[in-house]
Parts: sequence; C-alpha cells; structure tokens
Amino acid sequence: MSLFEKIFNYQVLSRLEDSGTCTVTHHERSWLKTMLNHPSAADAFTAATMDKLRALLHEDSPLALSVGFTEKARSEERQVYHPHLRPLRKQIAAQNAILMSYRIKGGRLVSDQPGFPYKLEYSMVKREWYLLWYNLRNRSLMSTRLQHIAGIQPHPLPQAEADRLLAVIEELIDNQKTSAVIEVVREYNRELSRILYAFSCFEKEVEYDAVNDTYAVRLTFLQNESEYVLSKARFLGKRIRIKESGYLRSRMYESATKALQRYGGPRL
Repeated sequence: MSLFEKIFNYQVLSRLEDSGTCTVTHHERSWLKTMLNHPSAADAFTAATMDKLRALLHEDSPLALSVGFTEKARSEERQVYHPHLRPLRKQIAAQNAILMSYRIKGGRLVSDQPGFPYKLEYSMVKREWYLLWYNLRNRSLMSTRLQHIAGIQPHPLPQAEADRLLAVIEELIDNQKTSAVIEVVREYNRELSRILYAFSCFEKEVEYDAVNDTYAVRLTFLQNESEYVLSKARFLGKRIRIKESGYLRSRMYESATKALQRYGGPRL
C-alpha cells in the first residue's frame, strides 16, 4: 500500500468516525461471535442485546481458537467487564445524579456521596475502568476506580440542572487540557499510519508541510495524561520528535540524560 493510499484511508476513516459510522471487518465479526460465548458476555449485555448480536452474526463463523493457539503462563487475568458498568451507563445516558459509596486510601468507606456521573474511561495502562464524575458536595471533578465503588443509587435531576452541570464539567475539562505537536521524522513518513495509531486515543490534527515533506500531529489531551503521551513517544523512538510542549520536551531530556548516565554514554 502506498503512502497516498494510507493517508486517503485515514481521511476516510476519520470522516466516518465523525459521522458516527463504524466499519467492521469479517475478522472482527468472527471475533465478536467468538467472544459472545465467553461466560462474562451474559453479564456485559442484556438478553435482548445478546439475541440481536447473535441474529446479526448468524452467517459468520467463530474463530477456530482450538487450532494453532498455545496458551503460555500468564499473570492473573483482570476482567475487562465490571458489574457497575451497565448501571452507570444507564445513569449517564439519563443524565441523572447518583448517591455513591466508595472507598478511599486506607480502605475507609465514604457513604452516600452526591455526584453527577459524566464519563466512563478505561485505562489501557492500568487495565481498569474509571468513573469521571462531579462531586456535588465539594464541587470538584473526580475520577474513581470502579473497583473502589461499593454502591450506587440513582437520584433524578431536573433537566435544567443537568444541563448546567454538564456545562460546568466541560468547562473544567477544557481548563485541564493541554496540547503538544509531534513531528514525524521525514525518513519515517511511510510509518505515518503506525504513528497515528499509537496516538489514536487522543484528539489530533495532522498537518503536512509540502516544502519540507514533513508531517506534524497536534495532540490535545488532559494534563494528567502527559505521562501516557510520553510513554507513547518513547515507544515510537527515533520516528518522531516533540516539537512543541515545554513540559514533554524537558521530561524527555531528563529521561534521556538519566539513561545515558546509567549506561555510560556521553552526557547531553
């Protein structure tokens, strides 16, 4: 596949994503049909949703996992699904407040804390679900692990109050956002799709400099996600350089200096 085709495909997929359209391959359909047989699928989906998915996939064959796959020793498996996911999604969709009991450091239980749930997020690093919510008592935006939540009770709100809280939350999130420009080293332009995939979970804009034949990717993310952006930048290595972001550049310089000192290389 040529570089032009990769860029064209990325633009098509971006427009489909903006319009709410999702493309599914045959392999993905087979994978989904296989995963519906997993014991946790019955907890993750309602009976009606399970019936609908099975009806849509009745012509697809499941993956033949019994042939050609060998399972080696592994660490303890964490279930991606959590029992609180479905009730929280329901309250978020209904724009209701909740009374939540959750545990904090030291194991102490905070009971019946009034809050407005905003978003469910999954951390690929910690492999855990988090609830982003607005504490109505402290008037602060909080992020709580689902495994620390002991109980949830719905608390309906007037629509006008829900709209006001959504505006407050979005303003707080906008104030916490920052940006960085990642420049693709010209020798690795052909790996643009791989680089964009590495940053796929962030808001981004791609610009092409025809004079210098270089691509620049502007990322927008929350300030507390800076370390995750750094981990992706380190993973891509010499394919990219951080062009704009004083904090990220200083952190990369710091880690590179420590690495050179540890392994006896010349100091920067």
